[in-house]
Amino acid sequence: MNIRRSAALVAATVAIGAVGAQAASADDAVSASPSPKTALPSGLYGKGDPTYDGVWRQSLALVAQDTVGVKPAKKAVEWLAGQQCEDGGFAAFRAEPGKACDKKTKIDSNATAAAVQALAAVGGRDGEVASAVALLKKNQNADGGWGYSLGMDSDANSTSVVLGALAAAGEEPSEVKSSKGKTGADALAALALPCSKGKEGGALAYQPDKKGELAANADASAAGVLGALGTGFAPGKGKAPDTYTCEDGKSTEAVAHNAAVYLQNQLDTHLYLKSQLAGSTDQPDYGNTADAVTAVAAAEGVKATKDSYAWLEKNAEDWAAQTGPAAYAELIFAAHATGNDPRDFGGTDLVSALNKTGPEPASAKSSASDSDSDSDSDEKKDDGGGANWWIIGVMFIAAVGAGFLLSGRKKQQP
Repeated sequence: MNIRRSAALVAATVAIGAVGAQAASADDAVSASPSPKTALPSGLYGKGDPTYDGVWRQSLALVAQDTVGVKPAKKAVEWLAGQQCEDGGFAAFRAEPGKACDKKTKIDSNATAAAVQALAAVGGRDGEVASAVALLKKNQNADGGWGYSLGMDSDANSTSVVLGALAAAGEEPSEVKSSKGKTGADALAALALPCSKGKEGGALAYQPDKKGELAANADASAAGVLGALGTGFAPGKGKAPDTYTCEDGKSTEAVAHNAAVYLQNQLDTHLYLKSQLAGSTDQPDYGNTADAVTAVAAAEGVKATKDSYAWLEKNAEDWAAQTGPAAYAELIFAAHATGNDPRDFGGTDLVSALNKTGPEPASAKSSASDSDSDSDSDEKKDDGGGANWWIIGVMFIAAVGAGFLLSGRKKQQP
């Protein structure tokens, strides 16, 4: 779930009007480009400017490493934990973590929830996890969901990554209820298009538009599948359902199934999802495709993902190398969910490639299967073992013009 920052959602956010309170000037957009003044911490993954995605990419990297039995460097974990504010929240990046957070610190639900998943995965950070979860629960919207900034209207992407964080922290998402008795699953169900919408039936919208209408969004759907399943970034393989058609219903099972069926239909058309960035005609969106493969495999089993996963193996290596740690993490999640070996991704060792983007891990398995990785992760746990995101879309379109953003996971949020 997922914050896959896509231009489609940049456009959706503008159309909905949710950026009104967070609109940025042209100078803001310029300042979003990588700045030589931003020093890269030694414990951070990736070489790009971390201003807008530091916590996000660090969190995905740590979760991905845990998934494949890699123990990250101590300083990598300490860097992430050190980004936390006194109230438990995380901003996209804090250049001076030694300074106390203040009203200017832009805490967001996505960075906070991603950090929860990562710190829960590496173990030994119960205090940090508990305080972050407490903040998220305190700021749950009346409809049961969460927006990007605390208090903003709920969206499918933010709600989903928070649900994953709750599950990772040992909470039962269905028991975390708002003042109105609503859960995160209720918020997702309210964003699901009915089966009567044909090919778009079952899809999730990012948010309703100004008129309250829902528009199918593949990015929100991929995130929503994992949110409805109550899983985090790295779900296991799902069991194939009795039917691959959209089925009416608002239960968590129905929401996950229907959104996955929608994604499966999208993948069946081209094997990949297309970028929605302006001027990117027929250009693949590698990150969203990886996310969709992960979601479909988690909800519907691996049968429907084989061709699209094979397409990723043939085509996504350059994208991952250019994008960095979050992209490698996304592909590792896809390999894990489909039962494939991430150390042999079309001839590329995704695990080694990810490890090289950050400090040398404390330990790493030389090879692994999904079951071995899961076992190691369980044993370790038993032992106790960003700014406005739509600006990133504007910045990235101007700087690169490709169908992915710095975070690699690409869930656009105002």
